[in-house]
Amino acid sequence: MNPKKIWANLAVSNVERTWEFYLKLGFKPNCPPSTKELASFVIGDDDFVIHFFESEHLKSNLEGELADLSKGNEIIFTLSAQSKDEVDKWVEEVKKAGGTVLYDPKKDKKEYYDENGYYVFVFADPDGHKFNVFFNAGKG
Repeated sequence: MNPKKIWANLAVSNVERTWEFYLKLGFKPNCPPSTKELASFVIGDDDFVIHFFESEHLKSNLEGELADLSKGNEIIFTLSAQSKDEVDKWVEEVKKAGGTVLYDPKKDKKEYYDENGYYVFVFADPDGHKFNVFFNAGKG
């Protein structure tokens, strides 16, 4: 087995809201970009695809219930940044777009550098899907 591509399929309660949120963050629309049941984006140099399906549509294709993100975590996606300033800019852009800041290194005055030199910001989209944005200062 040798898969050529991997992508994520996530459930959202409001496709239009999701579409607007990720457009505000500068995510690149996939083709087809959006329907009443799907908002789709490609991310990064390798064009990783994330499909955001309307919850009932995705649920009808699964054998089981959807995750309740208010009670736990489903997955966390990591987005790379080129500098601390870029990480800090993400904080402001996520706030403007309507996301939830879960960890802000500047606000908490606990700039987070682990032994590998990571500077980290964590946020959730309007449906609770989590992302972290990091800069690896150790890779100068």
